[in-house]
Amino acid sequence: MATGDAARAAESEGASGPGFIKAMTLTDATMLVAGTMIGSGIFIVSADMARTLGSPFWLLVAWVVTGVMTLLGALAYGELAAMYPRAGGQYTFLREAMGPLMGFLYGWTLFVVIQTGTIAAVGVAFGRFLGVLWPAITPDRFGWFPQFDVQTAGGVIELGLTPQRLVALLSIWVLTWINLRGVREGKLVQTSLTIVKTGALLALVALGLTIGRNAEAIAQNFGSGFFGTAPSGGAFTSAFALAFGAALVGSLFSSDSWHGVTSAASEVQNAEKNLPRSLLLGTGLVTLLYVLANISYLSVLPFEGIQGAPQDRVGTAVAQGIFGPSGATMMAVAILISTFGCNNGLILAGARVYWAMAKDGLFFKQAGTLSANGVPAWALVAQAIWTSLLCLTGTYGQLLDYVIFAALVFYALTTTGLFVLRVKRPDVPRPYKAIGYPVLPGLYILSAAAVAAILLVADKTRAQALSGLVVVLLGVPVYFLTQRRGSTPRHEA
Repeated sequence: MATGDAARAAESEGASGPGFIKAMTLTDATMLVAGTMIGSGIFIVSADMARTLGSPFWLLVAWVVTGVMTLLGALAYGELAAMYPRAGGQYTFLREAMGPLMGFLYGWTLFVVIQTGTIAAVGVAFGRFLGVLWPAITPDRFGWFPQFDVQTAGGVIELGLTPQRLVALLSIWVLTWINLRGVREGKLVQTSLTIVKTGALLALVALGLTIGRNAEAIAQNFGSGFFGTAPSGGAFTSAFALAFGAALVGSLFSSDSWHGVTSAASEVQNAEKNLPRSLLLGTGLVTLLYVLANISYLSVLPFEGIQGAPQDRVGTAVAQGIFGPSGATMMAVAILISTFGCNNGLILAGARVYWAMAKDGLFFKQAGTLSANGVPAWALVAQAIWTSLLCLTGTYGQLLDYVIFAALVFYALTTTGLFVLRVKRPDVPRPYKAIGYPVLPGLYILSAAAVAAILLVADKTRAQALSGLVVVLLGVPVYFLTQRRGSTPRHEA
C-alpha cells in the first residue's frame, strides 16, 4: 500500500467504522483560520516588541513583515491543500514530498512543543486575563503543590501550579470535551467565538482611530518620535537585524497556526476549492486587523505607554485610555473570548495530525481510531494530557519562545516540498496553483529560514531556538526506534 493510502482509505465514512463528517462550510473553514490566529498575542506582544525595536516605525514594519510572510505561506499551502485535501495537513504535505521520516519529525515536534506548547501558552494567557476580573487568579505558585526552579540558558523555569495555570488546565479540558462530542459542536463554538472576537478587535481598532485618538500620542508616535531610539535614526544595521528578528517572535506567534484548517481537510465541504480560499481569506483578514490594531495602539498611547503596559497588556491599556477603568474589564472579557476560541481551533486541528500519523504507523495505534462521533478521541485526550504538563512548566513568554523556531523550520521545509512535488508528481491534480510560483514561494522559504537563523544567533532567543532544534533532532532516534519495535511506516509500494 502506498504511503498515506491507509489514512486516505479510512477517511471515508463507513470504510472502517465511523468516518469524518464533512460539516465545515467555506465560512466555517475561514473562521477556523482566523480563529486559530487571533488569540491573546495581538493584545500582549506589542509591548515587548516595542521595547526591543525602540520605535513606532519598526514596530509597524515588524507587523507588516509578519503579515506578508503569513500571506506568502498561505498562497503556497493553498496548492498543497488542494492536492491533498485530507486529514493531516502539513504532516501529509511533508510526508508526500519528503518521505515518512520528515513527516514524522514534523508530527513529533508538533505534539511535543509546537501545537501543545501553543495551546498551553494561550491557556495561560486565558488565566492571566481572567485575573483581571478575579484578582485571586495570580501567577503565584501554590505552596501545597510540588514546585521546582530549573535554571536554563533561557532563564529560570518555575515548575508548579498557579491559579492562572489551573484556569488554563480547566479551559483546555473543557474545550477537549466539546471537541470529543463531534466536529459540529467544535465548529459551532469556533465560528461563533471567531465572529465575536473579530468584531471586538475591529471595534477596538475603530474606537482607537476615532473617539479614542490622543493628540499628544499621535504627535509623538507619528511625528518626531516615529523613528524613536532605533539605531542611526532608524537605520537597519546588522546588530539591529538581530533585534528585529528576535522581536518577530511575538508577531509570528500571534499569526501562527494559520494552516490549522488543512489538518481538518476531511471535514471541509468541497475541500479542493474551499481550503485555498479559506487560507487566503482568513490570513488576509487577520493581517489587516493586526496592522490596524497597532496603528490604533499608537493613536491612543504614547510609545512608552505601549512599552510599559502593566503585565504587557497593551490591549487593556488602550481600552482604559478610551473608556477609563471600565475599559480593563471590557478588554479582559474580549480577550477571554478570543483565547478560548483560539484554543478550540488549535485543539480541533492538532488531533487530526496525530490521527493521520497513526494511520501511517508513525504514532500510537490508538490515535488512528475515530469515536462514534466521528472524531479522533484518543488523540484529543493524549494531546490534552501532554498540554496539561506543559502548562506547569512556564509562563506565557517562555512557552511561545520554544514554539516559533521549530514552526519556522517546518514552514520552510513544507514550502520547499511544493517545489519537490512539482517535479516528483507533476500529474497530481492541482485545482489551485500557487500564485507567483516560483518567486513568491521561494521568497517565503528565504524569509522563514532567515528569521529562524536570526533566532539561533540572537542573544535573546538563542537558548530557546537551540532547544527547539534539539526537540526536532530527538525525533530522529525516536523514529528509528519505532521502526525497530514493529511500527514501520507504510512506504511507497
